[in-house]
Amino acid sequence: MLNNFDPVITPTQAVTLHGLFLERVKRTPRSIAYRYFDSKNNSWLSMTWAQAHDQVARWQAALIRENLTSGDRVGVMLRNCPEWILFDQAALSLGLVLVPLYTSDRPESIAYIINNSCVKVLLFENAEQWQSLRQICTQITCIHRMISLDKLIGHNEARLLCKDEWLPTHATLIDTQTPACSRLATIIYTSGTTGRPKGVMLSHHNILFDTYAALLTCPVNEKDTMLSFLPLSHTFERTMGYYISVMANVTVAYARSIHLLAEDLKIIRPTVLVSVPRTLERIYEQIYTKLEDVSSLQRKLFNLAVRIGWHRFEYRQKRIKWHPSLCIWPLLNHFVVRKVMAPFGGRLRLVLCGGAALPPDISQIFIALDLPILQGYGMTETSPVVCANSLIGNIPSSVGRPIPGVQVRIDDQGVLLVKGDNVMLGYWDNAEATHATISTDGWLNTGDTALIDELGYITITGRLKEIIVLSNGEKVSPVDMERAILRDKLFDMVMVYGEARPYLIALIVINSNNWCKFMQEIGVRTSISQSLSNTDIEQNVLQRITNQIQEFPGYAKIRRVLLLEQPWDSESDLLTPTLKIKRNSVVERFSKEIEQLFIKSDKH
Repeated sequence: MLNNFDPVITPTQAVTLHGLFLERVKRTPRSIAYRYFDSKNNSWLSMTWAQAHDQVARWQAALIRENLTSGDRVGVMLRNCPEWILFDQAALSLGLVLVPLYTSDRPESIAYIINNSCVKVLLFENAEQWQSLRQICTQITCIHRMISLDKLIGHNEARLLCKDEWLPTHATLIDTQTPACSRLATIIYTSGTTGRPKGVMLSHHNILFDTYAALLTCPVNEKDTMLSFLPLSHTFERTMGYYISVMANVTVAYARSIHLLAEDLKIIRPTVLVSVPRTLERIYEQIYTKLEDVSSLQRKLFNLAVRIGWHRFEYRQKRIKWHPSLCIWPLLNHFVVRKVMAPFGGRLRLVLCGGAALPPDISQIFIALDLPILQGYGMTETSPVVCANSLIGNIPSSVGRPIPGVQVRIDDQGVLLVKGDNVMLGYWDNAEATHATISTDGWLNTGDTALIDELGYITITGRLKEIIVLSNGEKVSPVDMERAILRDKLFDMVMVYGEARPYLIALIVINSNNWCKFMQEIGVRTSISQSLSNTDIEQNVLQRITNQIQEFPGYAKIRRVLLLEQPWDSESDLLTPTLKIKRNSVVERFSKEIEQLFIKSDKH
């Protein structure tokens, strides 16, 4: 628990999200708030809280000139960088409502969000984003000002200015009337794995309450440095990687990109990461790929370190007794563990993981290698954290217990219900969806099925809306099957499909490196692209899939498979920005191939 001497700002002291920032500046003006890479000077720079305060004043002054009214919406479409924070704080200081947009979103989706929320000012980054925006300029008439961080040339858009033209050289931050903590602070549009995204309305109090409660469970402090790489447009990163850092005086360094994440980890050497499972899964795959090229003795030492490391973890959690084998842990840690975990930078003490389920075997490996992973659960509609594991109460197969002040229960359908001050105000301009999600007595229906054990730990068992109903009425959880199939390192991504069909098929993105080894093992001498349509290879793959899903009912059998080489990503609109599969988009993209799978199988 936090004590009175901790430099943590409480919701009562902050009142609003801008009040939180002002209080942080007042308490620790000289502390480093942000680190970021300056591409012009090719160097990493730092910004103190006091310097951030001075910059917010410039952004506030520029927004005041736009003659906005408290409650008006402004949009931000930037990668993670200090300007994201400065714009947010300037907007909050004027009672404006921030609408974040994903930098990789499709133009038609951007237009929908801007028009649905009636954004009046939009901040974006560069020429690449302008190419998307210029396609929809005639559609987004509600906007009267667009600002780009970079100077753009060759355009005739009267509403567009670059940051240097728009911002005054100097300004003094104006104290504005403090809005009520219950006022709307932001509208965050859901990722939209199915259908149109909905605008989640969160108040200042929603976010402050959730941030503080999460901090009580997952303590970070002024000695920590966090590397931020998940998009700030997502509420998980925004709460855990932004507002929590202001609340607890944590330094945040902004990664240059996902592609440079490995290099940035070594440069920044963070102590804390906020991550989604897919990032950890990729690192896990890299570790095991490297193990294939080392000696059998080194592999045995690694497996021994994992086994004893897990025993050490369980002993420290007070779930098992001490064992003499723990005496050799210091040696294993020195000669094995530190080398394996070196790519993380050597100082990482905590990973906060959410957004999706992390397979227990992967979390156990990292925890055994002395990297505490605290899994949690939440959703945009809950600001977002509902529950989380703690350092002294960590059950990796669960998503932990409810954070302080949040109530949970299971309804008659096995669905998790949530109640607390973190529950959203509702969906923007969508009363019907709001009433369908939040009961009259304040319980929010998550749509996720779950179990709660006698100690209060929650395990998410599935997604009610993602159940596949076959044409014979049998029901299948695709997420569980996909997780099982991905245990085979031959595959990078899997989507099981079969709604209203007589049987299941799988769309699979292969792991190119492991696929080449697989082809050598079975004696196939052809290109990767040609091999993906080879009938014999498909049968071999189907057998490998069968080996992974033996625990599922007999009707849950994969009959055909579509093998793909090109990875799915958010830019191709096949994954959300938080790397969840957009099932409808995948089905639409590969509709012809899917139909052929069913037709060919029906003929046999």
